[in-house]
Amino acid sequence: MKKMLMAAALAAVVTAAGAQSNVSLYGIVDLGLVSEHGGANGALTKLTSGIGSVSRFGLRGVEDLGGGLSAIFTLESGVKADTGEQDSAGVLFQRQAWMGLRSTTWGTLTLGRQYTPFYKVFSDVADPFATSYAGTARNLFPVSGATTRASNTVKYATPNLRGWSAEAAYTFGEQAGSSTAGRQTGFAAGYEQGPLVVRLGRLDRNSDVAGGAQHDSGSNTILAANYDFKIVKAYAAYERDKGYGVGTLANTSNPYGGVAPTPSTDARELLVGVTMPLGRGSLIASHIDKDDRSGYNQDARQDAIGYVYPLSARTSVYTAYAKIHNKNGAGYTVGNNAEAGSGDSAVNLGLRHTF
Repeated sequence: MKKMLMAAALAAVVTAAGAQSNVSLYGIVDLGLVSEHGGANGALTKLTSGIGSVSRFGLRGVEDLGGGLSAIFTLESGVKADTGEQDSAGVLFQRQAWMGLRSTTWGTLTLGRQYTPFYKVFSDVADPFATSYAGTARNLFPVSGATTRASNTVKYATPNLRGWSAEAAYTFGEQAGSSTAGRQTGFAAGYEQGPLVVRLGRLDRNSDVAGGAQHDSGSNTILAANYDFKIVKAYAAYERDKGYGVGTLANTSNPYGGVAPTPSTDARELLVGVTMPLGRGSLIASHIDKDDRSGYNQDARQDAIGYVYPLSARTSVYTAYAKIHNKNGAGYTVGNNAEAGSGDSAVNLGLRHTF
């Protein structure tokens, strides 16, 4: 009875909001099989959620205020479709929770929990797998929670000016006694015209704790481009990571046994990749080299291939394979969009639906 009342109340809220503005419910359901190999604990085969895209639902709204100005908001929650659990226990809208104003003349200002400018360059421009499947560039590029989304953030994006655009973000550290501890700043700028997209992104963060641990600041800088030749779309990206906390590892213990690998504080990543039409679907492939310039010299490289076949405009099936070659005790694993993985190779087969 309580669940029925809660559902009715939510429906009433959405209906009432829709009467005053355009509010839409959207989401993704993504489920598939993952087979992982190479880890110290042996092979693992499982049914899992979020291989291509994290399963989610969200509310997106816009109200026309006149004169080219609109009020906008997004509230988005992750779901584990294989178990029905909330993706992040205790946090309902952990993926996105922001509101703002959008002007056709002056650009867009948003406040709240949102994607960083750095991450948008990585996911939208650099990676042909778009951070999805076994081939995701996340496996070797140091993309963590802090570089993906940031809470307590103010972000401004310019309108498109003859192909040029930029955005900047400031994240409040919100630690008593310090205006700098825990804060982040980021920006992205680039050019998009016809088949060409080029974009530069940077994230700087202060990992100090007010009245506690003090660290060097860290920065991640990425330059990415892609060009659509019609018969093939080519991708390239180069990233520089320098300072404390810039090389976070997906697995904190060594998945291959022995001493746990050390996160790099000085590294470079280089990616080349392609997507190309094949039949009704798309073939995806990439190669990544990671150059660890710290004293541990824990380099790695990844080769990946995948195929996505649309069954309709909203539903697709996919398969992907990736293999990582670790050096000098590096501990990188083949994961996917939602999980870190447990070994140095993995195969995916799944189904994705958007609504």
